[in-house]
Amino acid sequence: MSKSLKRVARALAEAGIETEIVEVGQSRTAQEAADAVGCHIDQIAKSIIFRGEASGAAILFLTAGGNRVDGAKASALAGEPLGKADAALIRAQTGFAIGGVAPIGHLAPIRAFLDPRLQAFAEVWAAGGTPRHVFAMPSAELQPLTGAQVSDFVIESK
Repeated sequence: MSKSLKRVARALAEAGIETEIVEVGQSRTAQEAADAVGCHIDQIAKSIIFRGEASGAAILFLTAGGNRVDGAKASALAGEPLGKADAALIRAQTGFAIGGVAPIGHLAPIRAFLDPRLQAFAEVWAAGGTPRHVFAMPSAELQPLTGAQVSDFVIESK
């Protein structure tokens, strides 16, 4: 088991969330992940990381699988212009590789924002620390566990 996977499993256990981290193969899109686990695309909690242009810090936006982050709304929430986070920044601040960023188990605390669409479901699925692993959790636990601010920052899917 990879270090990243172990960190996510430990964070879930410490939070008292009983779930199994499952291997689904490399899912490149939210739809592929949803198909792999048999859920609605919006039950996939995508972890989108931006770099704050002023602070240089990684900022996490947890969004429903069918939605996209609106750059202007996200920048307004963050209080600074946002740019693309590169793999090195993501790895250094979260401990995860692109495609496997979990909403929990980061190496250091991270500012986070949560798409309210994720709260519409009893259960959501998220990356388990690698691009091949996911886990399910009660959606009601996502905000308290991540400390994310529930905010409107998305372009909704049609």
